[in-house]
Amino acid sequence: MKVIRLMGLVCLLSVLVIGWAGAQELQLGRFDGVTIKVCMIGGGDYEKIYEEFFPKFEELTGAKVEIVYKGNGFDIDKKMKIDFAAGTVDYDLCWDHTSFFSQYINFLEPLESYFTEDELDDFSPRIMQFAWKDGHLWFIPRHADISSLHYRTDLFNDPELQKKFKEQYGYDLKPPETWDEFKDMALFLNNPPEIYGTQFAGKEEALSGRFWDILMSHGGKIIDENYRPAFNSPEGIKVATMMRDLYQAGAMPPGMVNFLWDDVAANFANGTIAMYTEWYGWYSYFQNPESSKVAGKFDLIRQPKGDAGIHGGWGGAHAFSITKASKNKEAAVALLKYITSYEPQLFEGKIGYIPVRNSVFETLIKEAEGSSDPLAKKRIELMQLQINEDFTPPPIVPEWIPISNALYPRLQAIMLGDMTVEEGLNAAAKEVEEIMRDAGYYD
Repeated sequence: MKVIRLMGLVCLLSVLVIGWAGAQELQLGRFDGVTIKVCMIGGGDYEKIYEEFFPKFEELTGAKVEIVYKGNGFDIDKKMKIDFAAGTVDYDLCWDHTSFFSQYINFLEPLESYFTEDELDDFSPRIMQFAWKDGHLWFIPRHADISSLHYRTDLFNDPELQKKFKEQYGYDLKPPETWDEFKDMALFLNNPPEIYGTQFAGKEEALSGRFWDILMSHGGKIIDENYRPAFNSPEGIKVATMMRDLYQAGAMPPGMVNFLWDDVAANFANGTIAMYTEWYGWYSYFQNPESSKVAGKFDLIRQPKGDAGIHGGWGGAHAFSITKASKNKEAAVALLKYITSYEPQLFEGKIGYIPVRNSVFETLIKEAEGSSDPLAKKRIELMQLQINEDFTPPPIVPEWIPISNALYPRLQAIMLGDMTVEEGLNAAAKEVEEIMRDAGYYD
């Protein structure tokens, strides 16, 4: 992989030269006359990599790449499950994701025999550990996502607020290092409707995932090693209690249980949120003074620690897999290696996606050193730190979404005051136990 790493530094080489060097190092081979059919996530910036690099792959290898389906993550998940169950798979390479792949593994080609250790060495080891299940490698990551704490510097650096906070709480007002501090500061900075202390996306997997973010930091689990629900634990009670207390105190916007990602991002951009955990993908939106009132007035830090001394790291990685039904596995693997190689990943990193190759991070950090944006370099370094140390997807079981669907309505009820913390978590745990029993994990 030395040639690929060197390419990141030799910026003056043409894309074509880089492509040929990469092909030789990756040993893609020739596949003249072969058509590789692919089933891909679509929409927005997802498709730019196909438009940019599929034609280059065709030129390098002689193969033809045919996209037989494009859809959003949930639609492509539905299609693939129907195709796998019906035996109607007509594609060689498919989209995959850390939150979904365990549903598909009976229909995927194990990849470990196609990749050497050197070929996998550049990928984040933290993410790669979740690409394995039952002793096999099932996907190669494309890009990842994880959240950092976004906070308003104009509030945290206000001398009057700092003085009042120190008098009230006995310690300094600064970006919170723990979730206990986060709760104190959210309550203190709360001044609705002008400013709410914090917020979460309040429904569906968005809420279950935020619960998981904080639960892991306290040392808790969603399910234990025996696949039994474990979130109705002291750790889970502490997380749900914090969510309830903040919502009931009015330190979260009313109606938050109806919010998803676009809603919470708009709230922060409108200047009504003091701090919250958010995905990196909204950064350009927040820093654009034409769309955001907080442009130049916020900063990013690693998520707070919980009682276990762990930083939250709910993450997900988009990826690619090879179908077991593929009739062109060698060609499909060549496309997989090429589309996850240095140059395509650098291309997506510059669009705004979080890379999963450390060599790409190194290039982006070097380029950011000359940026006029004071957060440019810090942001990428923080991404790399979190991806390599904090990244933790939800339980790698096919039942994750049903588990989430049992959990989030109870979390909503807890926040709204319709159920006590213990009642809500115990009710969710009972339903999850039934889900796992029906799936055959135990009698």
